[in-house]
Amino acid sequence: MFLAFLDALRAAGIPAGLKEHLVLLEALDGEVIARTPEAFYYLARATYVKDEGLIDRFDQVFAHVFRGVVGSEGLTGDIPDEWLRAVAEKYLTPEEMAAIQSLGDLDSILSTLKQRLAEQHERHQGGSKWIGTGGTSPFGNSGYNPEGVRIGGESRHRRAVKVWESREFRNLDSSRELGTRNIKVALRRLRRFAREGAASELDVEGTVAGTARQGWLDVRMRPERHNAVKLLLFLDVGGSMDPHIQLCEELFSAATAEFKNLKFFYFHNCVYEGVWKDNRRRSSERTPMWEVLHKFGHDYKLVFKGDASMSPYELTHAGGSVEHMNDEAGAVWLKRLIDTYPAAAWLNVLPEAHWNYTQSVQIVRQIMKDRMYPLTLAGLDEAMRELSRKR
Repeated sequence: MFLAFLDALRAAGIPAGLKEHLVLLEALDGEVIARTPEAFYYLARATYVKDEGLIDRFDQVFAHVFRGVVGSEGLTGDIPDEWLRAVAEKYLTPEEMAAIQSLGDLDSILSTLKQRLAEQHERHQGGSKWIGTGGTSPFGNSGYNPEGVRIGGESRHRRAVKVWESREFRNLDSSRELGTRNIKVALRRLRRFAREGAASELDVEGTVAGTARQGWLDVRMRPERHNAVKLLLFLDVGGSMDPHIQLCEELFSAATAEFKNLKFFYFHNCVYEGVWKDNRRRSSERTPMWEVLHKFGHDYKLVFKGDASMSPYELTHAGGSVEHMNDEAGAVWLKRLIDTYPAAAWLNVLPEAHWNYTQSVQIVRQIMKDRMYPLTLAGLDEAMRELSRKR
């Protein structure tokens, strides 16, 4: 089996050789790890993987080769409550989903919700009309409807046009270093070095030349050389972005390390009239978008990071936001930002193959004039090339 594992790693493009194979066997023979699947996984990964960019590929090979090897022996514990609750959820076939009719538009959805709230007096589950769970009603959670208002629960089909619940988003951690090295390399394409500010760095060549001319020690200082590119970064957080939090933290960490002139703000789904710096105070301490547009000059490079997956109403209608009644549609604010900052790009955490299946992604892509790139190393590299071309 171990030889088959080695062959599978090689077939997947992981440079694993006989030397690594023998090291793994020697470690197993010496019982340097506990006899658990988790311990063996980490030992094998440390032995075979020399580049963190290959970890995901290794995981896929490991899962394929050792699938079914781990038995049920030693498993203990109760069944999680989440598994039991999932039994009550409504799972429908694609044909059944297509047969469910939406209410038509945002005004009809909100008007109908107001009527349901006035008429309903008890909890309901599994139906097609009342506010409840596990059904096909436009209102509630854990069910399915093409368009509706999610009240509580978690997003599953990402079809809600309004979300009625308190949202708490975690700040991205700029101190994270794991996995950021390759991202930093890609970001370095967006560089324009300059020496500005106070003279705080020793100019060795100038000092040597001055000392030779003067006949005594002539110490010369100069401003530190740094990347003069100015970056304005807007980060989508919460909701459908939660599964991508680690990747976003790595991007944020790499950006803060590479760009001295970096300004960042958070938003949810789409930018509107206000953004924020701290997710814990996002309801009380918002920065007006007009202030951002007037404070930061046209020479800033503009980068959005998000999945662009939302209800189309958030982009096309006033009042379409899932969290507040916005006076102007999201598309209006996006276009203002693009007009103000000509060098702009959108980094999408979703695989590019999925973009054509989401209407909101297509709308954002059109507004961005097709300057949307997948948040992969190749996509990031292409985005930096695009931003570098525009001054």
